[in-house]
Amino acid sequence: MHLPERRAGQVRIGVALQIPPPYSTWLQGVRARLHDPMARSIPPHVTLLPPTVVEADQIDDVTEHLATIAARTTPFVMALRGAGTFRPVSPVVFVNVVRGADRCEALQREVRTGLLAQELRFPYHPHVTVAHDLDDGSLDAAMELVADFEATYAQGSMRLYEHGDDGVWRTVARLVLAGSRVEDPVS
Repeated sequence: MHLPERRAGQVRIGVALQIPPPYSTWLQGVRARLHDPMARSIPPHVTLLPPTVVEADQIDDVTEHLATIAARTTPFVMALRGAGTFRPVSPVVFVNVVRGADRCEALQREVRTGLLAQELRFPYHPHVTVAHDLDDGSLDAAMELVADFEATYAQGSMRLYEHGDDGVWRTVARLVLAGSRVEDPVS
């Protein structure tokens, strides 16, 4: 994971869609089984804003920006299924977002506006990382472990995280998607 440098008076943040239990518990268990050092530091999620540095006194403005987006965003159905990888470009194995990916993409574009405007290092591809920076054998094992994984749930919030000095990502704010119904274009 690319972590931008920060100076005194700055915080490192990220914005993501958290995966709910019991799916998150199972996915976190896969990372732990593979001895991924990030297993307990990073909750299972779909990234909307990668690690980003802001001034500490901007957190209220960031939260307000995200709350405005959440207030006009309707909850939606997310479905995860099967394994994917970014190898050989990056040593990452992930679970695919097979439903709701278009909504993730739209949300991340909105999040990356205003004071959070930035270019991405790679094209946006919604996914749930289950192994990162591990040896090839562990990455292959991750592919096998999640090959048959499936989950479907209503995505009703996004979270603002802060990256602590101990390397753990902690929720700073949970922003409820305030639409009146779950959007499900399939039904």
